[in-house]
Formats: sequence, C-alpha cells, structure tokens
Amino acid sequence: MNDKSSTQEVSLQFLKLGGSLITDKTKPRTPRLEVIQRLAQEIAEALALRPEARLLIGNGAGSFGHIPAKKYNTRHGVHSVEAWRGFTEVWREAAALNHLVIEALHAAGLPAIAFPPSACVVACDGRVASWDLTPLGAALDAGLIPVIHGDVIFDTVRGGTILSTEDLFAYLAHHLHPKRILLAGLEEGVWADYPTCSALIAEISPGNINQISSVIGGSNATDVTGGMASKVHQSLTLVQEVPNLEVLIFSGEKPGNLKQALLGAQMGTRVRA
Repeated sequence: MNDKSSTQEVSLQFLKLGGSLITDKTKPRTPRLEVIQRLAQEIAEALALRPEARLLIGNGAGSFGHIPAKKYNTRHGVHSVEAWRGFTEVWREAAALNHLVIEALHAAGLPAIAFPPSACVVACDGRVASWDLTPLGAALDAGLIPVIHGDVIFDTVRGGTILSTEDLFAYLAHHLHPKRILLAGLEEGVWADYPTCSALIAEISPGNINQISSVIGGSNATDVTGGMASKVHQSLTLVQEVPNLEVLIFSGEKPGNLKQALLGAQMGTRVRA
C-alpha cells in the first residue's frame, strides 16, 4: 500500500479488543458474548459521531487460541507432524473467536471485513517479513473496517509461529501511520502494584520506563505472547519509531470507556515518546 494513500489524510486509529476482555481466560473457549456485543455497539456509536474517522480492529485470542498454543508451544516453532496438527488447532480456535467478533460488529451495523493474518502474512523468525497491504488499504479507503487477530503464521525459520495482535499492529503502524493505538483490556491500565491494583501508572515514556520496569506485571492467565510487560515494552518501542503516535492501555470493561477512547478521551495509561 502506498503511504500517500487517502487513508493517511483522515484520522486512523487501531483498536485491539483484548482476549482478557472478550473471553474468560480462565475457562477454555469461553467468549463473553454480551461484552463483545456492547463493545461493537460502542464502536458504532463513536463512528456515527465521527463518520470521517478510519478504524482498524484487531482481537486477541483469549481462552480460545492461547490454550492450544501453550500445549503445542506453537510460537517457538512448528516442525513435527504433531506440531503442525497443533498449528491448525490454534488456527481454528483463533478463527472461531474472530468470527464471533465479526458477527457482533455486523449486528451493530458496522462494515467489518476479516483479514486473517495466516492467509497473507509470512514471518521470519517470529517477525513479519512480508504482507501485501494493498487489499487492506483498499478496504480502509472504501470506508470499511478491516479486522485482524492474533494468529498462526508460516515462518521461514521456525516453520510456523504465532504473531499477536500487537506484533501485527507494530508492522501495520510503520506503513499506515495511525494517530493512536487503543489497547482495550480488562485492567484499567498499567498498575504499579499488580496484582494489588491500587496505583495506576498514568503515563509511560522513555523518561520513566527504567523506574517502572520492575513493577510491570505479566498475565494472570495463559498468555503465550507475554502479557502486560510485553505490551508496554512493545508499545514504547513503537511510539519512538512512528512519529506522533500514542498508545492507550485502558479498560473496556466499564460501559462507555471504549466509545470515549475512540472519540479522543485520555484514560488508563498513555504510552508516548
């Protein structure tokens, strides 16, 4: 996709619907359907107020993809017959949850269209090596909402791997230059005292990351892609590489939060350069 495409002339945001938010990560294959439907409605309400805005959505794997991914250790490589069978199991689980998200978005009247990463991304040792963004860019230019998700990926070094929504967002951000990346999860933001969760870190930047790194936690459920610590460090790297980008880590659990974030409100933890 040409970086000078018309998608660059309007406000573009990336939104992740976290696995901890849209599933019960303590119970295998358990979606939180009412939450998914509410989030879809909040997205529709926000875009109705800002019809010129452009949005790309990604969803996490939650209690669908992470459990078989851990069982087969898929992220670290796929080579044996059993591991490749596991690869397809992870794919099936991730696709099933993505389908529920797509259905909720359409029920809310949104023109969402799925772009399964397993079908169009090639990785090299756990990083995106190639991705033809022409169809995705055309979808944005047409006013559609592309939807991606954490997925299994064919990898020229590892055979197969898993790339999280954040991994995919990182690649896309360098090419599509969004203004904001919104990471909607279960937690209110990044806690300085997890799991006590009484002191929220309002802002993370290169100036304070060394002071707070030791207090940023991981995940309290099965998560093969690193949990909160990984999200923070990946976000901080990204905002330093992509001009004028900010990342917001916040809770989508409270009704109205997602709508307000899409409309520009600051909440949770802001990551900036």
